[in-house]
Amino acid sequence: MARIYKRGKKWAYVAYAGKDPVTGKDKQKTKSGFLTKKDAQLAAAIFERKFHKGELIQPNKITLSELFYDWLAHYSRDVKESSVRARRIALKHILNEFGDMPIQKITKKTYQDKIDKLSNEFSTNYIESIHTSANLVFVYAYEMKLIKDAPTKGIKLPKKKDTVEELEKGDSLIENFLEKDELEELLLKAKTEGLEGDLLAFTTLGYTGLRIGEMIALKWSDIDFENGTLRVIKTYYNPTNNKIKFKLLTPKTKGSIRTLSVDPILIELLKLHKSEQELTKKKNSPFYVDNDFIFSTNEGHPRTIKHISNRLQRLLKKTYINKHVTLHSFRHTHTSLLIEVDVHIKEIQERLGHSDIKTTMDIYAHMTKNLKKEASNKFSNLMKDLSSKISSKHEQKHEH
Repeated sequence: MARIYKRGKKWAYVAYAGKDPVTGKDKQKTKSGFLTKKDAQLAAAIFERKFHKGELIQPNKITLSELFYDWLAHYSRDVKESSVRARRIALKHILNEFGDMPIQKITKKTYQDKIDKLSNEFSTNYIESIHTSANLVFVYAYEMKLIKDAPTKGIKLPKKKDTVEELEKGDSLIENFLEKDELEELLLKAKTEGLEGDLLAFTTLGYTGLRIGEMIALKWSDIDFENGTLRVIKTYYNPTNNKIKFKLLTPKTKGSIRTLSVDPILIELLKLHKSEQELTKKKNSPFYVDNDFIFSTNEGHPRTIKHISNRLQRLLKKTYINKHVTLHSFRHTHTSLLIEVDVHIKEIQERLGHSDIKTTMDIYAHMTKNLKKEASNKFSNLMKDLSSKISSKHEQKHEH
């Protein structure tokens, strides 16, 4: 029970605040300056209730940098290295501003001001990434009872404002996938003018919709030639693009672990590549590192994402395709082709390895926008005769 007493002309209270974890001695909370005895009693009662419910936030001088490293140690246990790296990069902007500041002194206002300032420098998506990462750290501090509330709570993030140029350009997702004839053009160029491995790489991406990291991580043990399938159980991670400093991680989500039926032409290309790779192994046996990778260099190391991306851009220059095409575009290309042949959205979700069907639905919605024009053209062809008659009658009417 708190002791209420008068100090000069004002009132104060002293209450039990637990034991010091270092010394083991009892701690006390003292607060003064109350105008009446009743005010002091009420404040003491609130303090004791919070203390007994475990809601009391003890003063501390922990800085944001200290908190960050403590949080990171916990966060790293359950996520991939790529996720840890992404959080580190995003959080550096917040740490640069508040790193040396005690977390209990970081207010919602100062945090909002920093977000507003950063929004003038970076894209809306990147600001969201920064805020999401910072929120994880502050929520951790709140759960550890180090702060009364997270300053990231209720923050207003900048809304994306489309420019006239962006609106005129249209949806970039629609622009970035290849039509069937464009995919054909690219693959034929890869066959006739590409380097060894180009045709197999871009056929695999276009015919399966694999993420580039999933494709590079493929090993021969993942291919079932008899049943015409490939399995996805890992992904390639190499932020430095150093061919020997790579890691194989588990796939992006649980839904990403899957087995795909593949087209016979891809099985044929894989068999041909396997026989050619065997010759390379024998030729380069003194220095060949055989780790069973399908998409490997002449030394046996998996090809880097940068290398395959460069090959794509060089091949695109040899075609008539005038689009900003990336390696990820092949996933949208594959999706559009599946939609075109009326594959059910649930099957598309499983094939692409999306854990959440909302992701598939979003892509589906973008893709079907492009098909609306095709539907209009088909309708026009269907009604061509009638349209012609309507047009001729219209002309005759004006002649008379």
